[in-house]
Amino acid sequence: MLKKQVEEAEVHFLTKKQFKPVVENNPYIDKVHVLDESISSLVKNLKAEEFDYIIDLHNNLRTAGIKYKLRLIAFSYYKLNIQKWLMVHFKINRLPAAHIVDRYLDTVKLFDVVNDNKGLDYFISENDEVNLNSFPEKFQRGYIAFVIGAKHYTKQMPADKIISVCRKISHPVIFLGGLDDVEKAEIIVQELKGDVMNACGKYNLNQSASLIKQARVVITSDTGLMHIAAAFRKKIISVWGNTIPEFGMSPYLPDADSVIFEVKGLKCRPCSKLGFNKCPKKHFNCMNLIDENGIVEKVQELFR
Repeated sequence: MLKKQVEEAEVHFLTKKQFKPVVENNPYIDKVHVLDESISSLVKNLKAEEFDYIIDLHNNLRTAGIKYKLRLIAFSYYKLNIQKWLMVHFKINRLPAAHIVDRYLDTVKLFDVVNDNKGLDYFISENDEVNLNSFPEKFQRGYIAFVIGAKHYTKQMPADKIISVCRKISHPVIFLGGLDDVEKAEIIVQELKGDVMNACGKYNLNQSASLIKQARVVITSDTGLMHIAAAFRKKIISVWGNTIPEFGMSPYLPDADSVIFEVKGLKCRPCSKLGFNKCPKKHFNCMNLIDENGIVEKVQELFR
């Protein structure tokens, strides 16, 4: 929106190396800078660009240091850390009823940028578009993309829960995730057999995005591929563990039939604004008590 609404704006984007594929094909970004060198070298290169303003959507110690060294007018995203802390530790909800995307847009309101309400964008290069012609015929007629991975364990559906859900689904399923999810996916596939496919670790991020784009329905936890699915306006069944949609991270303007599954009323939830490697309470009820029959019914409904 910044590129489209601000006349003659030149937009550069700074990100970590592993996230470059997310933005490198975006036609609204003129240049991508990668944080894979020393801060001093990076700052030197950024100074050479002669920017007028900085829009800081991360607002952490590293970006604070970069802003300080560039000495430019900066507009920073407000992270709501105090409100999230109150919610996590005391279950006191002082969180605004605003999505993170809308709060990001607050950083450019002085440029008269307004929300076009068209949702997110995600761009895939032609080389990364996955051709389904080599897939089994049933998958070519339509499949469910099931995102089984997430950065933190407490955001992931347990393998036995995924197996139980998929046994009740009468449509082909492709499991998506990274290299860390390969073993989990293999266990699931071995238990299920039939029309299931393990794509974890076999495709890069943009190729996985292509499989999301071509799916009939997407089942996903609170993770990056969920937001990519929203950008493609997919029918999303998002399953929430230790985190909550109230943090502002729910799918942004996905297909209108998308639905959120979560276990409400747990005294321990949310236990973190991010996640843990294991359940602090050891019962993992935020995932173990998820209504799997409800998920199955919604899958069958949305697939039609």
